Amino acid sequence: ELNARARAQIVAEQGIPLRNRLLGRNELLGQVGSYVPHLANFGLHNPVSRYLAEKVMGIAEAAPLPRWSTSGSFGKWFKRSKARRLKSDKKVVYFHGCATMYYEPFIGKAAVAVLEHNGYEVIVPEQNCCGLPRLSNGEFDAAADYHCNNVNYLASYARSGLPIVGTSTSCTLTLKEEAPELLDMHDEATTMLKMGVWDIFEWLRELDEAGELKTDFQPIEMKLPYHAPCQYRAHRVGKPSLDIMRLIPGLETPESHARCCGIAGTYGYKKEKYEIGMAVGEELFRFVREQGDDVTMTACDSETCRWQLEHGVDLPSRHPIEVLAASYGLYDLEARSLLEDAA
Repeated sequence: ELNARARAQIVAEQGIPLRNRLLGRNELLGQVGSYVPHLANFGLHNPVSRYLAEKVMGIAEAAPLPRWSTSGSFGKWFKRSKARRLKSDKKVVYFHGCATMYYEPFIGKAAVAVLEHNGYEVIVPEQNCCGLPRLSNGEFDAAADYHCNNVNYLASYARSGLPIVGTSTSCTLTLKEEAPELLDMHDEATTMLKMGVWDIFEWLRELDEAGELKTDFQPIEMKLPYHAPCQYRAHRVGKPSLDIMRLIPGLETPESHARCCGIAGTYGYKKEKYEIGMAVGEELFRFVREQGDDVTMTACDSETCRWQLEHGVDLPSRHPIEVLAASYGLYDLEARSLLEDAA
């Protein structure tokens, strides 16, 4: 917090570099790229553009940048499938975050499938970026605009007693804690939202402890190394993803105790920080390699950590909600798709 506040003062006095300004606008980048995802992916990932991005912008040539979904955004899928979505007296609100919206819509699809399987109608209200990239940049005024918007969109649901769950653990931490604390926002609506937000596995574990989580799991015979991201640990709720995954028959989930994957949001994307980030992440990469040649994928709750992990060990990484959806027989873990969409 001290570091973030100092950075905000520096930004207020000296401005912000173009690179940081660009990296802090992930929602805008996601929106623009989603209109022409094939072209956007080519523009971002071809060797010439990556070389120029490093030389001109200072964005590391080898950094694990995301790819836009070429099958449409999560929001478009949810609207298209609305007619077949579950209607129920039990309701839950879903905060998807920018990465799920534009880059990994399959995460949101898996979350909806799991929530509906447990008898909950999923509400996806209007929402915007949680503001974390701008908080990290020290752009507190812009971050405050984002957070105020989300308070206006979501606080009424929390006030009515509906849980608001998210699959991006950095987004949920921002809504719960980082934005209210760093922005000194403690009004009634902000506090209602803060108290109403859950990481999705934190909430699913509550269901399990109440005897309300469906446990009709199909076995998954797999060794799946799991890494709890730094921001997940900052929730101070233990490791609920691990607790739930360990209920799945046949699934072996060795736990990483590595201190950090090294990406630290957008830190590892910066040319001068990339090698530091990879050196920090080596503790995690080594842990995965030590699990043996039979490991075919890993699991992690944070999108940027998954991308870094994939970059460091050259294996696919999955969100635990995908694993849970697969164990319910709703999701293809390899193809990253709902079975209902393939039918």
